[in-house]
Amino acid sequence: MMKNGVGRIATFGLLVGMMSSAAWAAPASPLLQLGKAELNDALRSRYDTAVAASGDASLRAAQDSRWVWAVEAKNQCGIAIGFMKSGTKDADSINKCDEFVARLSASPPPPVSAAVPAPPALDCTAPAVSIFFDWNMDTPLPEGAATVGQLTQSAGQCGWTRFGVTGYTDTSGSTRYNDGLSLRRAQNVASLLGQGGIAADAITVSGLGETQLKIETADGVREPMNRRVEITASTN
Repeated sequence: MMKNGVGRIATFGLLVGMMSSAAWAAPASPLLQLGKAELNDALRSRYDTAVAASGDASLRAAQDSRWVWAVEAKNQCGIAIGFMKSGTKDADSINKCDEFVARLSASPPPPVSAAVPAPPALDCTAPAVSIFFDWNMDTPLPEGAATVGQLTQSAGQCGWTRFGVTGYTDTSGSTRYNDGLSLRRAQNVASLLGQGGIAADAITVSGLGETQLKIETADGVREPMNRRVEITASTN
């Protein structure tokens, strides 16, 4: 997701934010007509497809839109499977799971350029990066961990010396629980920064629970874009 560092983070992060799954209602999926066993199989198949695509480093590196659809599909199919475990057909997540996998499958691969362009210059604009999490988890998704690694690689070249790491949750769960979960998320991301060579005293860590939602929702909503840690970097 980066141009020799963190340049692509802002661009691709903006794309993810613009097409957040909470911003629209997906069309009704024919999966809703299936019985429980068949629906479970269909959701699991779509989830596996999304997981494979979201883990494709070449799609991330190319800013391929299929990676964005894959991440959203993984989140929504996972939510739908979670509901099914309690015997509930969650129409919203099922519809979005099916829709995002359809978009993933329909998106054409990027055109192959005859000429190999020169690598762009390192973009040292102070970044504001969002790292996302599965529901009720405090370890970031694999693509988030990769983003942190790329960020630390650019830190020395760009002269970033201070890092703010702030954790957030969605609105599912109690306020007290979410405060602790958001702090654990931030601490785990700070640990990844440390593993990449960032000194502990250069990192400020905080957890703000379900405050300052990226996507406004009602209470109790499992919104993937709100389950995040935001990293800021500066030169002083």
